[in-house]
Amino acid sequence: MSEQTVADAIEAVYASLGADNAEIDEHIATLKAAMKREGVKEAEFDPTRLAQNNRSGRKLMQAYFRQRGVAVKFSGA
Repeated sequence: MSEQTVADAIEAVYASLGADNAEIDEHIATLKAAMKREGVKEAEFDPTRLAQNNRSGRKLMQAYFRQRGVAVKFSGA
């Protein structure tokens, strides 16, 4: 398996979110590993690309990712 960059892993998460969260846990694990390799502390997402771009949706996403060990922030927030 080739190692993905943080940007590639974030794109995979966007694709998963757009596909009704298909394989989201695997993509989060890949993102977590890429962040560790690159020394990144937080994954930054563009809220306009989210299916639920409201405060409730963003907070739910942050909580879900935090439970899996990934800190999330949103650009422009």
